[in-house]
Amino acid sequence: MGRIATGAIVSLWVIPVSVLVNRIVPDPYMDEIFHIPQAQKYCNGDFMSWDPMITTPPGLYYLSLVHVAALLPSKYVLQLAPSFPEACSTAVLRSVNGVLAVLCSIIVYEIITHLRPALDDRKVTLFATVLALYPLHWFFTFLYYTDVASLTAVLAMYLACLKKKYLFSALLGAMAVVIRQTNIIWMLFVACSGVIDITMAHQKDSVEVDDSKASNKGTNLSALNTSVNVSSNLKRRKSRGNSKANQHIFYPSNTSSASQTLGLLHEIQAIVLSSWRIKWELLVSFSPFFFVLLAFVAFLLWNGSVVLGAKEAHAVSPHFAQIMYFSIVSALFAAPLHFTIGHALDLFQSFWKNRLLGFLLLFLASIASLLSVHFFSIAHPYLLADNRHYTFYLWKKIIKFHWSMKYLLVPFYVYSWLSIFRLLGKTRRRIWTLVYFFATSAVLIPAPLIEFRYYTIPFYFFILHSSINDSQSWLLIGILYTVLNAFTMTMFLFRPFHWDHEPGVQRFIW
Repeated sequence: MGRIATGAIVSLWVIPVSVLVNRIVPDPYMDEIFHIPQAQKYCNGDFMSWDPMITTPPGLYYLSLVHVAALLPSKYVLQLAPSFPEACSTAVLRSVNGVLAVLCSIIVYEIITHLRPALDDRKVTLFATVLALYPLHWFFTFLYYTDVASLTAVLAMYLACLKKKYLFSALLGAMAVVIRQTNIIWMLFVACSGVIDITMAHQKDSVEVDDSKASNKGTNLSALNTSVNVSSNLKRRKSRGNSKANQHIFYPSNTSSASQTLGLLHEIQAIVLSSWRIKWELLVSFSPFFFVLLAFVAFLLWNGSVVLGAKEAHAVSPHFAQIMYFSIVSALFAAPLHFTIGHALDLFQSFWKNRLLGFLLLFLASIASLLSVHFFSIAHPYLLADNRHYTFYLWKKIIKFHWSMKYLLVPFYVYSWLSIFRLLGKTRRRIWTLVYFFATSAVLIPAPLIEFRYYTIPFYFFILHSSINDSQSWLLIGILYTVLNAFTMTMFLFRPFHWDHEPGVQRFIW
């Protein structure tokens, strides 16, 4: 029932805002001037033409064909579109993301239910609804961009992996990569997450069996009875529901005290040893992901680059400052979690318990951040020239306000990352958090352009695994998102402006 309520609530704003956007901005805008004509070529059956300015694969266009085909019978009956190509209007193509946004909210609901089976339906519905309001996701729901489709495919892949449907997860991963190439990183992240969950669960079962054998040692029970007891215990463990099993996998606080004290190196050692013991099971389960990876490598060799078009403008660059920007933007979008006195004290106490190691890590993180912003801070020509994006003003008014500003922001970057690690550490193992950091870095560092849209998927993975269980924090986040969404959509629709050097109406956008 909760998933239906979540989808219905999201539909309540998707439909009216979509109508408003299409009425005020009926023509393609910004990147839509590339995507919409390309999708319309596909609607006309022209699959060989390609706009050289489009950087992403045609996954969104294939989804659009399915969407238009589903709508065509009703449009034909109502005489709104007598043919398939005529049905591919700007409004219809934009509605693809509206449908995907509703689907994405239901997937988020399912993920939260899977990760936190103890939560009641009302809380899960609230959490999923608030995440559907996430400003970068919400805004591009109403335009024909790849972001909503990309997020939906990645989260669907993750949900399938959580449910141990690995073949289906790999197929969804392939679809995610066909929508946006960098999703290959998130596919590998999901596969690694699945391996971690399986191996650590196997390690836990092995420890339980050993403990059971040790406790039975020296008793007067016969060997036969002992064997029966161990066998029945194993059967009960195997027959448990997925939700209870996952409760142990996803929440370290529910595991034994010994497992909580394992260091990162010990976790890696445990995973390697467990992986070797169940290597054939892992090989069979995760081989589909490997085949998708091989296909992607073949694509790289054929294409010569990650992006399809505009290769010069999107060349891979060592943009290490990008992960600094991600940390503070993500922290601000979850401000009620990060910037409270209680959380700051909790973070300080976690460092104070092991002062030497804690302050050493703090020092190294600060040095790495300073080096990143000094040597690897890139000002892309698109960023400097396009005043339609909010990042243009953030760069000009904040980062470039004074030469020292980029260094003065370093403490906020460090705090934001430490806060993210602290929140993830309450629900996830250290190795999972490390893999998450590597995946986020692998996606963001090569990107020379500062685009907050790129932060959406890593933000969702962070927020879904954060230890936020109180409704008050989620309500505050929801209010923050609603205010931001109202502001950005008002600016987009009702504050247009013009350029002297180029005709046409310009609008503010993320």
